[in-house]
Amino acid sequence: MTTRTTTTAPVSDRARRPTAPDGLVVVDKPAGCTSHDVVARMRRLAGTRKVGHAGTLDPMATGVLVLGIGRATRLLTYVVGADKEYLATIRLGASTTTDDAEGELLVSSDASGVTRDDVDRAVALLTGAILQVPSSVSAIKIDGQRAYARVRAGEEVELAARPVTVSEFVVGDVRTVEAGIGGAPALDVDVRVVCSSGTYVRALARDLGAGLGVGGHLTALRRTRVGGYPLAMARTLDELEAWAQDVPLDVLPLADAARATFPVRELTAAEATALSYGKRIEAGAPTLSEPVAALSPAGDLVALLETNGEHARPVLVFAPA
Repeated sequence: MTTRTTTTAPVSDRARRPTAPDGLVVVDKPAGCTSHDVVARMRRLAGTRKVGHAGTLDPMATGVLVLGIGRATRLLTYVVGADKEYLATIRLGASTTTDDAEGELLVSSDASGVTRDDVDRAVALLTGAILQVPSSVSAIKIDGQRAYARVRAGEEVELAARPVTVSEFVVGDVRTVEAGIGGAPALDVDVRVVCSSGTYVRALARDLGAGLGVGGHLTALRRTRVGGYPLAMARTLDELEAWAQDVPLDVLPLADAARATFPVRELTAAEATALSYGKRIEAGAPTLSEPVAALSPAGDLVALLETNGEHARPVLVFAPA
C-alpha cells in the first residue's frame, strides 16, 4: 500500500502579491506611523523590496508621501527636491523640546495679548528667502548620526542655519485656547505653507512663537502636495490593502510620473533608440528647468536629459537597450 503525501505551501508564499510594475504610488500617510513603516507595508503590497520614499514625514504628520517602486526609485532624488505644501496648526504660548506636540514642555507663556495683526507681522518676517535653524530632533546627520538620535542619547545638538524659501505662509483661523499645555491662555493659528525642500514647518512654528515672545510649537501637520503630486492623487493604506491579492498593485506609470515632475521632450524613433544605448542626441528647445523627461513615440519614458552645448545627454536611462 502506497501512502501519498502532500505538501502545502507556506501561508507567506501563498499570500505574496504579484510584483507591481515600475512606477510611483502616492500615499496619504496616517498619523502614528513613520515613513519607514509605510515603505515596509508597501514592499509587501507591491511584492518587491525595491521601494523607497521621497521625503520623510514625522509620525504625527499626515498626507502626501510619494513612494517609488522598481525603476521609479531612481526618480525619487528629483521628487525629494520639489517644493511642498502643508496645512498646519501652530499653538502660540508654549515651546517644547521637539517643536511639536510630542515633545516635553519647555516654557509656557500667556499668549492672550497676541493679536491677529501681531501674528501677520511675525509671519511676514518668516516668508521669502530666509535662514532657518532646523529642529534639533530632525533627521539631519551630524558626523554620520541622525540629530534626533543624538538628542535621545542626551546630547545637546546645535544645527547650523541653512537657506530655505517659504514662498507662501498664509494665516487662516486664529482662535483662543483657554488653557494650553502649560495652563496659560494660548492661541491656535491655522496656516498654509508652501516651501522649498529642506524647510521644517515645526521650526517655523518655533520661530513664530519666539518672534512673538510667547513660544510656539506645532500641533497638527498635513502635507497636501509634493511637487506635481497633490493629495487628490493619494490613496490611504486601507485602500491599498484592499487591492485584490492576485492582482499587481496599480501604480502611476513611469512616463506619467515623469510628466508630473519634469519638462517633457517628445522623441523621434531614432532619438529614442540612440538614448536607450546611452548616446547623445541633438539639443532640443530650451526649458525653464532640467533635467527633461524624454518620451518615446509610444509614450514610454526613455531617459532624463541634460543639455550640454549643442547636444543633450542622458543622465538616467530607463529604456532597455
